[in-house]
Amino acid sequence: MENNDILIRLRYALDIKNKDMVEIFKLGGVELTKEDVLKILTKSKEDIDDEEVVEDENHMKCNNKMLESFLNGLITHKRGKQDPKQGQPTNPEPAEQQKDHVNNILLKKLKVALQLTTEDMLEVLDDGGIIVSKGELGAILRKPGHRNYKECGDNFARKFLKGLAVKYRN
Repeated sequence: MENNDILIRLRYALDIKNKDMVEIFKLGGVELTKEDVLKILTKSKEDIDDEEVVEDENHMKCNNKMLESFLNGLITHKRGKQDPKQGQPTNPEPAEQQKDHVNNILLKKLKVALQLTTEDMLEVLDDGGIIVSKGELGAILRKPGHRNYKECGDNFARKFLKGLAVKYRN
């Protein structure tokens, strides 16, 4: 699943307005205009050969760093600015080593931003049409490198976003 698609689905699920999207990106450390946000939120025209999507005047590709910055901004937007503890960095840099684990980062950061408990997340996943155990969810929320870590697939993330839409849009 592309980062642009994640943002489109997340925006719909949480009913975030365009002006709020600009503010959330800004809170995450990425300066974008309303027009840039609209370009990110347009579906890309994928080639038949599934080649790399090329940016044009109507579409802007969202990279992993932008997505993670948006999720950090969403946490700040939903929960408020938090003063860093002594020895903690003021602005956490996006985790470069976790490039391939975008879906895991998405679930972790949404859990924090929306203040979801494990039971809440299981309920959202059930609303999305997938039943998982606490152990499976715990494995997805672990740090990469942990012996029980499990990578979150696109279908799992898609179902979670669908469940969020059911929970927050009804």
